[in-house]
Amino acid sequence: MVIMNSRNKSNGFPPSPSDAILESISDGVFTVDLDWNITSFNRAAEFITGVNRKEAIGRQCSEVFRSSMCGDTCSLQQTVKTGKPVIGTSGYIINAEGRRIPISISTAELRGSDGQLVGAAETFRDLSEIESLRSELAGKFQLGELTSRSQLMLRLFEVLPAIASSPSTVLILGETGTGKEVMARAVHSLSPRKRGPFIAVNCGALPDTLLESELFGYKAGAFTGANKDKPGRFAMAKGGTLFLDEICEVSPALQVKLLRVLQERTYEALGATRSEVADVRILVATNKDLAEQMRNGLFREDLYYRINVVRLELPPLRRRKEDLPLLVEQFIHRFNRLQQKNLQGIAPEALSLLMAHDWPGNIRELENAIEHAFILCNSGHISLAHLPKIFTARVSTIDADIDIRSARNTLDINTILAALRRNSFNRLAAAKELGIHKTTLFRKIKKLNLTLPDQDGRSENKPSNHK
Repeated sequence: MVIMNSRNKSNGFPPSPSDAILESISDGVFTVDLDWNITSFNRAAEFITGVNRKEAIGRQCSEVFRSSMCGDTCSLQQTVKTGKPVIGTSGYIINAEGRRIPISISTAELRGSDGQLVGAAETFRDLSEIESLRSELAGKFQLGELTSRSQLMLRLFEVLPAIASSPSTVLILGETGTGKEVMARAVHSLSPRKRGPFIAVNCGALPDTLLESELFGYKAGAFTGANKDKPGRFAMAKGGTLFLDEICEVSPALQVKLLRVLQERTYEALGATRSEVADVRILVATNKDLAEQMRNGLFREDLYYRINVVRLELPPLRRRKEDLPLLVEQFIHRFNRLQQKNLQGIAPEALSLLMAHDWPGNIRELENAIEHAFILCNSGHISLAHLPKIFTARVSTIDADIDIRSARNTLDINTILAALRRNSFNRLAAAKELGIHKTTLFRKIKKLNLTLPDQDGRSENKPSNHK
């Protein structure tokens, strides 16, 4: 490998063609001897590190780069030891200004004309722009703890900041396991009350008598066994947000007291002689149809209209399956951290089987499935064998390939149709959104025998040729 000789310029010799090439490329290049002293340093290396070439040459490479890959994980050491190059390893360096720079590196041996090992060379590329773009894209798909690429969810993401900034009561609707509490926490984290507490109460988990004292608290002597004052959840949530989950489970009698709090912003603890100010933002949620509950006399009409000021409807997972790979990745990352494992991801056939499931338990069911897989899988990728039996029972040994192929086709059909609908069946726009070439999209449409409208979305806004 030919590397620029840094002495050429200092001795007044014109640079060789190889020197000129190394000086012109955008990747940083440097070489070291067998004592890890830097022997050459190109212009891009100066620019990326912020270290002048004269200061770098002769110093230990670890002093110049202050990299996350120095020490036992040094790629240069690995190359010198094994004789094998390292290609595209990711890490970061700390530049002269103390800023963290993400980079990818590749290394190779350096041998003299006699074939003897004399050192090693490393090229490194600044990934700052790529990381910035990745963060920007991630920001579009993530809001607080909510992660989604679904257009149904992205519409909620768009209005959520405005809803969060208002003091109005919010009604969050969704099936069991769709993430209603996660949505409530996102509203709180974006609100002016974000520095205050977030207190959640499951109204269906307690009988009415206990729920009332849990919400409003009680004074000493209010009932037998009340030996001292106990603050309720309204008091605990002061200055923050109170989230009432499964509001439909509250009895009509307690609904009257909740209505008073919402109207007058005051409440009374059990056994109290004066009212307290309810300095809280109230969010409520349910998995039932409150309008139907109201018509059946199970939910007060006045309370329904009081809490139904702003409503957020969370779609079930079966209507946002394009989010499933993203959610699986998120859960794998979480359980890796919690269980101190290092699973690499999920095998394609296992993901395909998950995509074919209807998910009646929604995101909570998916989380449980991944947690189950973590119990059985210790390393590598989650495979079919690690999934709960509910997913694998219908996959027999004989026709497993057929079922997996069918599941993959289901994934392709759902994903492609969703992208086409979002782009008014404009094939080119849909292909761009899916991150594939248009010819690949056309081939998949043909392979899956998809029937699409004759009119392409591109022609919608074109002027007519008819006079």
